[in-house]
Amino acid sequence: MWKNPSESLATATVKYFQRHKGEVNSCAVSPDCFLILTCSDDSRLHVWEAKSGLLKQKVTGHTGPVKSCCFSPDGSIFASSSIDCTVRIWKVDKAECLYVLTDHSKSVETVCFSPDSKYLVSAGWDRLAILWKVQTGQKLKVFSGHQDTIICSAFSTDSSCIATGSWDYTVRLWSVYSDKTDRALKGHNGNVSCVCFSVSGMLASGSWDKTVRVWNPCSGSLIFLLTGHANWLRTLSFSWDGILMASAGHDNMVRLWDCENGKCIKVLKGMLDTAHTCMFSPKGTLLLIGAMGFYELD
Repeated sequence: MWKNPSESLATATVKYFQRHKGEVNSCAVSPDCFLILTCSDDSRLHVWEAKSGLLKQKVTGHTGPVKSCCFSPDGSIFASSSIDCTVRIWKVDKAECLYVLTDHSKSVETVCFSPDSKYLVSAGWDRLAILWKVQTGQKLKVFSGHQDTIICSAFSTDSSCIATGSWDYTVRLWSVYSDKTDRALKGHNGNVSCVCFSVSGMLASGSWDKTVRVWNPCSGSLIFLLTGHANWLRTLSFSWDGILMASAGHDNMVRLWDCENGKCIKVLKGMLDTAHTCMFSPKGTLLLIGAMGFYELD
């Protein structure tokens, strides 16, 4: 974890959360920064105290590896998706399962909440993205158009738009509130593995082609083409103020980018396995990385 990354990038602390019995596929920080949520190939989710590193809850229910997890922005619930073809919505305080969503026919690779906590989107190997109403678990919309597995998803900051990334090399944009035709963003030469929106409205996508593309989602135009990674991208995260973006993957490093000019301002590297996930904390003072090994500033 790094303290005040937009200023000094000084190493503050390194914490290890080691209780899973399988590969960690995703992690999330609660909106108040008190809890960390992780999910794994061991079919479990773990809820940790962020400050102490103590394990609070072992969350069971999925019958296959858990691929994605996230907290709702209001902090009251979290969601998970699994190879068992289900999405589950859980209450945070007791890790109680509220809904099991079963409309996918194949592994569900990604799940995320809208910023207003009203909606949830899930997607995966059946090439469909499904929009759910969080309060009732009701299916609202099914988005189709991708020609291969959907591996990642993100809501825009105003909750009006969903971006999905696929192994068909495209990013697609879907409207939450209207029946507008989806827009396909093309340019990657490999599977799209991660997408995220900034608070300023930019959309970033990372790919197996070793590049990050930053788009204007309204026009579909490319703002920046970011190069420098030596292997596949797995994860992207914007800082809360949209000034920085972190990217990581299979090349044993995390790159930090200045979103005003597209320049790489810092490389975090060291003894490291693949970074499956990285994210800035909601308050922007910490960068959390889900991977094995140790980083050092270069």
